[in-house]
Amino acid sequence: MSTIEFPGGFLWGAATAAYQIEGAAQEGGRTPSIWDVFARTPGKVHHGDTGDVACDHYHRWEQDLDLVASLGLGAYRLSLAWPRLQPNGRGPLTQHVVDHYRRVLDGLRERDVVPMVTLYHWDLPQDLQEEGGWAVRSTAERFGEYAAQVAAALGDEVPFWVTLNEPYCSSFLGYLEGRHAPGVQSMAAAVAASHHLLLGHARALAALRAADVTGEVGITLNLSSAWPASDDPAAVAAARRVDGRENRWFLDPVFRGSYPQDMVELQRAETDMAFVLDGDLEAISAPLDFAGINYYERHFVSPHPDDPRGWVKQPDAGPLTAGGIGIHPDGLREVLVRVATDYTDVPLYVTENGAAFDDYVDPEGGVDDEERVAFLDGHLRAVRQAIEQGADVRGYFVWSLLDNFEWALGYSKRFGIVYVDYRTQERIPKRSARWYAGVARANAVGEEDALTTLP
Repeated sequence: MSTIEFPGGFLWGAATAAYQIEGAAQEGGRTPSIWDVFARTPGKVHHGDTGDVACDHYHRWEQDLDLVASLGLGAYRLSLAWPRLQPNGRGPLTQHVVDHYRRVLDGLRERDVVPMVTLYHWDLPQDLQEEGGWAVRSTAERFGEYAAQVAAALGDEVPFWVTLNEPYCSSFLGYLEGRHAPGVQSMAAAVAASHHLLLGHARALAALRAADVTGEVGITLNLSSAWPASDDPAAVAAARRVDGRENRWFLDPVFRGSYPQDMVELQRAETDMAFVLDGDLEAISAPLDFAGINYYERHFVSPHPDDPRGWVKQPDAGPLTAGGIGIHPDGLREVLVRVATDYTDVPLYVTENGAAFDDYVDPEGGVDDEERVAFLDGHLRAVRQAIEQGADVRGYFVWSLLDNFEWALGYSKRFGIVYVDYRTQERIPKRSARWYAGVARANAVGEEDALTTLP
C-alpha cells in the first residue's frame, strides 16, 4: 500500500486506564471502587477475574514508561484512580498518592512524553455508589470537588486534561444493561446517570478553569457509526435510534446545549428528565479546548421484532476481532468528519482505537499479531482521510499500551501492543508495537518492511 504522511506535530500515543493496569488494589489507603465490587459479584466478570493485581503498573510504572519511550511515542494517556487519590470520594487527597502521580508525570516529562490525564475512567468510589452513584446529582458535585483538588495538586504538570471517559458506557452499560459496574438495570437510572456524568464533566471543567491550569481541557466520547441493515424505513428509523443513544445523546448537550428531542420522547415513559435543572445544559456545553473520540465499531441495525422502540444490531460481514466486532476502518473516518462538520471546530484526538486478537507467544519468544498491524494500518489511513476531508485531527492514541484487565471480559481478551504475562508480569512488545513505533518515528504509514527494532 502507498505511504501516507501525517501533518507536522501530529501526536502519536498509547492509552491505558488505572483500574485496568495498576493493581495494588488494597495498598496505601485505597478504598473499593464500583469495579472492585462488581468484579466480586458472581457471574459478572469472566472467570471471576479482578483488577487486584492486573499489570502491577502501580509498582512497575518506570518500566512501562521506558516502554513508551522505547516506542518513540510522543504522548501517553493515563487515568488517575479516584478511590486511590481520594478514598471514599470525599475529603482531602492522599498526599503519598499525589506524590506517586507526580513522579509518574515527571517521569513522562523526563522521557519527552506528553501526558494526557483522564480524571474519571469508570472507577467510582463504592461509597458514592452506595449513596446512589451517578444516578444522583450529588455525585456530580463530589466529582467537581475532586477535580478542583487534583487541579490544585497537579495542575502545573498536565498539558491535556480529559474530564470523563466514555459516559455512554458508564451510564447505559452500567445502569441500563448492567453489563458494567455498578450492574444496575433501569432506564430511568441510566438516563439520570448520563445527565449527571455530563454535569460532572461541567463541574470538573469549571474547576480546572478556575484553577487556571495551563493544560487544555476536553472530554472523551465513544462514538459509533450506525447504518441501517436495509433500506426498509423501519431499519432506517432503528439506526437513527442507535445513533441517538450512542452518539447524539452526548454530542448534542456537549456541543449544542440540548438533548435530542426524539430521544427525549423515546424515553418519556421511563423518565420526565426532571433532574435537568436550569443552568445545567449551559454548563455542560461550556467551550472545550479539544474533543477526544474513541472508536471501536460500526453497527448495522434492524428494527426489533417485538419492540417498536428498540433495535437489533446485526452480525457483521467480513473480518472480525477476537471479540466478534466487525473491522470497519471507514467508520472512524465517518465519525471524525461528522463531529468536525456537524458539531465543533475544536481540535480532535482519537483517544482510543484498537482491537483484541488471539495473541500468543510463539516458540521463538515473539508475538506476531499481524492482524493488529493490519487493523491499525487501516484505521490510521482512515484518520488521514478524515484530515483530508477537513477534520482537524491532531493525534492518535492506540488502545492499549498493555494487555490488561478488560472490564467484564476479565483477562480473556488482549488489546495491547505489548503482551503481558500476567503470572510473571513480563512485558513482550508485539509485532504491532514495532510497527507502530516505526509509524510514530516516520510520522507516516507506509510499507510494513520498516518494522522498528526496539532496544
